[in-house]
Amino acid sequence: MYDVITVGSATLDVFAKTRFSELIKIIDPKGETDLLAFPSGSKILIDELEFTTGGGGTNTAVALSRLGHNVGFLGKLGSGTNSDFIHKNLKKEKIDLLCKHSKGHAGYSVILDTLEHDRTILTYKGANDELRNEDVPYKKLKTKWFYFSSMLEESFHTQERLAEFAQQRKIKIAFNPSTYLAEKGKSHLRNILSRTELLVLNKEEACLLVGHDEMEGLLFKLKGLGPRIVVITDGKNTFYVMDDKHVYSAFPPPVKIVDATGAGDAFAASFLSGMIRKNDIEFAIKLGVVNAQSVVSNYGAKNILLSYKEAMNGVKKLKMAVHKKKIK
Repeated sequence: MYDVITVGSATLDVFAKTRFSELIKIIDPKGETDLLAFPSGSKILIDELEFTTGGGGTNTAVALSRLGHNVGFLGKLGSGTNSDFIHKNLKKEKIDLLCKHSKGHAGYSVILDTLEHDRTILTYKGANDELRNEDVPYKKLKTKWFYFSSMLEESFHTQERLAEFAQQRKIKIAFNPSTYLAEKGKSHLRNILSRTELLVLNKEEACLLVGHDEMEGLLFKLKGLGPRIVVITDGKNTFYVMDDKHVYSAFPPPVKIVDATGAGDAFAASFLSGMIRKNDIEFAIKLGVVNAQSVVSNYGAKNILLSYKEAMNGVKKLKMAVHKKKIK
């Protein structure tokens, strides 16, 4: 029996760090946008190149495994050297692979990073979009939780069928949609949202799903779509959680950000871990913040994910108040 099976993408991430770029700000009626610019037609030297694994499915699988949970990963890896690299890294992290290798390329991301740590990610989804229902080993899906990260195309439809399977087997679902999915609207996601126990997303994604509103308004609207617990993060700003009885809020303590890649995955997986271990939202919030801040303080989505012992030491040292307000 697994504690969690994560269902999502797997990528090879390449971090390309260079000094030869500029940050350009554009202001229009929609607001201010930062653009990362490189000289056109130039050959640009890379100061440092780093290869790691990424993708919401594998990031959360590794986070949960390091926190001491029995974890399986379900996705589509493709074939070739990159696929083998991802496969070996997951096995090294003591994660059971319930995924399928197939023809085609594994997912691939190039993260362009500058001295100011402004980053742009170029992502090729590859085989990640090709998880079919017939690829799923349903007889092996004995778990307490599914964790759904963002998937598109055929893979999204397979997640919908997995949501129906979860409901039939009384398996709880944690769901972390991306901007790609959120911009498709709540109707597109209703089959999963209506069966979701824990929904974790950022403010931008929340607004894309239910329209612009204050944080508490967003929480109520999202909860009305089916989830029992809703979490809305907002970068370095105050984030909010709502369950059936209370609204929780917390302002994360400041930390030097080196690379934000994977921080959302670390927070969401650790929040889920806290709920599995203690069924306590305040504890889950603190566990999520500690692991997310460890990730943003270093390069790579997985490099400094914490063990449960390390995370607990961080929770004890964490200077952060969690405010709790009863819903009227």
